[in-house]
Amino acid sequence: MEKPHKQLDVWKISMDLVAQIYKATASFPIEERYCLTNQIRRAAVSIPSNIAEGAARQTKKEFANYLHIARGSLSELDTQLEIAKHLAYLQPAEWERLNAQINRVDKMISGLLRSNRLGRKV
Repeated sequence: MEKPHKQLDVWKISMDLVAQIYKATASFPIEERYCLTNQIRRAAVSIPSNIAEGAARQTKKEFANYLHIARGSLSELDTQLEIAKHLAYLQPAEWERLNAQINRVDKMISGLLRSNRLGRKV
């Protein structure tokens, strides 16, 4: 049986983002393993996880709530990557690539909320 979230393009793209994040943070300083690296990875993993959980819920209102949580994790990830950029843990080109992917996921979540009239004003 195919799970409903696996049919969502936003889930697929956010899963790709997680893989990119893991690769990007692999080169962070060892002293950041339990701090910034962990925080970045947890925020990234939270995005497709909340999309999946919301897609499994019974109502559009519940789904919308989880999409909003995913957007919150996306904003958290964005902030943490800005910190990593300021600390020179990310090269400018790598940061640009990740930032573009974050923006893409954000637009997809917003579009899903609008198209299904799932949430508050987005």
